[in-house]
Amino acid sequence: MPTALVVTFGAIMLGSALGNRIAKAEGVQVERLLWLVIGIAVVAARAAFASQYWSQYAAEPWRLIDVRDGGFRPAAGVAAALIASAWLVGRRPLQRKALLSGVFAGALLWVAGTVTFTLYPSSGRLPVLTLTDLTGKAVPLTTFAGKPVVVNLWASWCPPCRREMPVLERAQRTTPGVAFVFANQGETAETVNAYLKAESLVLKNMLLDPAGSVAAAANAPGLPTTLFFDATGQLVDRRMGELSPATLAERLERLLAAPGAPASGMNSMTKEIQ
Repeated sequence: MPTALVVTFGAIMLGSALGNRIAKAEGVQVERLLWLVIGIAVVAARAAFASQYWSQYAAEPWRLIDVRDGGFRPAAGVAAALIASAWLVGRRPLQRKALLSGVFAGALLWVAGTVTFTLYPSSGRLPVLTLTDLTGKAVPLTTFAGKPVVVNLWASWCPPCRREMPVLERAQRTTPGVAFVFANQGETAETVNAYLKAESLVLKNMLLDPAGSVAAAANAPGLPTTLFFDATGQLVDRRMGELSPATLAERLERLLAAPGAPASGMNSMTKEIQ
């Protein structure tokens, strides 16, 4: 599950539990008010993210309601929650303490969790491993060092892997400043070639990892997992689960803003992953 969703659910659970506990002690009901504020906050945080990456949603607007991609702007959500709470406590003074306690606790965890995972996202280096391409040629992963690298762990039997592959294909084509590497986990060259042909996909750096060595080195528990390394080979972000065009664009922006990344390509990139 994306980190943003984990933090969001944690904040909702904490705020709801604390608010309801205080309300119970004071003999009032606050649960409906809390869920109203939570709903307003989540919608505001999602809308703020979607407005920033609207070009990624325009062609597939149904993705707006698929919050599994983890695209939120917590600051907008917290601001909306505080405004809604201020309006509600003026009309429900008996629930003021319980409502504000729940909202502030949830907001504090949401902001703290987001800041923590942003400042200390991941650890690890580009694995010193050698895979093979579809012709059987040995390809060390360190070959791609020197510029940002995105390593996608996938398999053709994995539905989310299949859904995100066209998004990654477009990103590879439109973001030359980043090396995209596709490490198939456990399948043969024949299987991979058949899948690429059936889906009309043209992907560079398609490698085979029959033993799942990259997944083991990166402690990746499932597929798809996408690893983001900066130009020095430092792991700066990871995503387990399907990437949407918007969440991929957001991560590539951060990757290209890191020291050592190519100076060109960032401004147009988010408009081109379509």
